[in-house]
Amino acid sequence: SAALLAYRAPGQVYDIAPVISEGLSAIAIERNLRPFLELLYPELRRAGLSAAPACLVRQGRVAVADKVGSLLGARIAVILIGERPGLSSPDSMGIYLTFNPHPGITDERRNCISNVRPEGMPCGAAVSKLMYLIRGSLRLGLSGVALKDEQEPDDALLEEGRGGMELPS
Repeated sequence: SAALLAYRAPGQVYDIAPVISEGLSAIAIERNLRPFLELLYPELRRAGLSAAPACLVRQGRVAVADKVGSLLGARIAVILIGERPGLSSPDSMGIYLTFNPHPGITDERRNCISNVRPEGMPCGAAVSKLMYLIRGSLRLGLSGVALKDEQEPDDALLEEGRGGMELPS
C-alpha cells in the first residue's frame, strides 16, 4: 500500500490528503461520512485547494494519516475517524488535521474536531470549522496547539442542506 501511495506524477503536490477509517466506531463513519463529504468537497474546490484521492484504512488510528499524508506529499492530512463509543453517542465521528504530515508527529501538533453527528456538532458546522483550520494552517504553516480556533460561525455552511452530491470521481 505504501508503494502505491508514494507513486504519483512528478511534482504532484496535494493540499489535502483525506483519510477515512472506522477507528473505534464503524457506525460513526457509516452515518456521518457521506453528509460530511457532500459539504466538504465543494468548499475545498471553492477555496482552490486540491485533494488527493481519499484513502480508506481499516481499523486505523489517528496517526496513520501522518504516514498517508507524507507518502502522498500532502501539505495537510485530514483523517475522519469513528470515535470511541460513549454511553449515549456510538455514532460520533472525529476529524484530525495535521500540517506537514510525517511519521512521528505527536498529538499536540494535531487539531481535533470531535463529536461530529446530528445530535452533536452537525456536519455543516464541522466543515466550517475544518475549513477555518485548513486556511489558518496553510497561512501560518502549522497545526495543533499553536493554531487557535477563533472563528466566527459561517451561517451558510451551518445550514445542513447546502451543496449537492459533488464528490470527486
